[in-house]
Amino acid sequence: MKILFLTTIILSKHCNGGEIASQCFIDALKNLGHQVTVVGYLRKGDKFEHNPQETLIVDERYTETKKSKFYALLWLALSFWKGLPYSSAKYYSRAYINLVNKLLLNENYDSIIIEHAQIGWIEAYIQDKSQIIFITQNVEHEMYEEQFQRVRNLISKLLYKREARLIKLQEARLTSLCQQIWTLTDHDNKSFSRLGNVNRIRTFGIAPSFRKLRDKTVEKRFDIGILGSWTWKPNVEGLKWFIKNVYPVLPVNFSIHIAGKDADWLNGKYPNIHYCGVVPDAQEFMAQAKVVAIPTLSGGGIQIKTLDAIASGSLIVATPIALRGITHPPSTVKVAETPQEFANLIISAVNSKFVSTTCDDAKNWYCSRHEKFLNDVAIAISST
Repeated sequence: MKILFLTTIILSKHCNGGEIASQCFIDALKNLGHQVTVVGYLRKGDKFEHNPQETLIVDERYTETKKSKFYALLWLALSFWKGLPYSSAKYYSRAYINLVNKLLLNENYDSIIIEHAQIGWIEAYIQDKSQIIFITQNVEHEMYEEQFQRVRNLISKLLYKREARLIKLQEARLTSLCQQIWTLTDHDNKSFSRLGNVNRIRTFGIAPSFRKLRDKTVEKRFDIGILGSWTWKPNVEGLKWFIKNVYPVLPVNFSIHIAGKDADWLNGKYPNIHYCGVVPDAQEFMAQAKVVAIPTLSGGGIQIKTLDAIASGSLIVATPIALRGITHPPSTVKVAETPQEFANLIISAVNSKFVSTTCDDAKNWYCSRHEKFLNDVAIAISST
């Protein structure tokens, strides 16, 4: 089967959870023997080695508003001119449209996947709507409605309200016209069911992103590991909550390593916190921690770093929302609802003796989830 996979940002070195989730679907489809052509942007400044027959890069793009210089104003103007959500205007371009038109003119695809509501505008250039599968990693309008409730600045409130309204219209249109809608959590399934097309909505227990688990146990090098992309507001919110409410309760001799992009503000502020920046191997980083802390307080969809942390085999302490979309996690995972409980579970995990069978439980959980994910994708794509 020939599949055209239309996304926003191509997985590259400085990736985030959304791009990793995208790659999970791409890898699954390829592993099932399908020919997949991926179209998307490359994050500005990233390097990416790829097969030009399989991955087509439209151009390079800024993705974070705060680092986009004057582009943020251009996106805002374009969003009002085209009547698009701001988050869609970031990815709207004539170059993307021309490339898709060229591919559809010269190739015959069995299925066309639109991933993310932010590029939902591309469906207008696809004549046969029955070919389209819509993959959504979050209920985007709910996330913007949540931001609308939180912010106090009047202009910000108006912009978030507009964004929530327009992205909801985008999601509703895709839900109504696509052959299938693929979601990542039961919550998202129910939310999209309220938009219509109930019988065509499927939920996938996406597999962790690591393609190969390590056979050998990694030496523990520090007590607590925290990993995230700190350009994403919910991640920063959770990290600051941890430092403000959990960190003061922890023993001062615990070593805490924090990895990920854009948390330079941590440098030199706390004696036992070491900021590592972007690490070359996320799995190895988490495997080196006696316990991985995941202090997530908000956000939508499934959290890829939680899945990756489980796959690392380390003990985990997480908030309930960090486990959204993950049912029956292995015994390595403990859930805390209050800062004190979070701290107590971390202390217990750091002081516990490592047991290899516990790590094996996590690996078995990973293998079972990965096998089911592949099977679910096979069933879904074969029914198109």
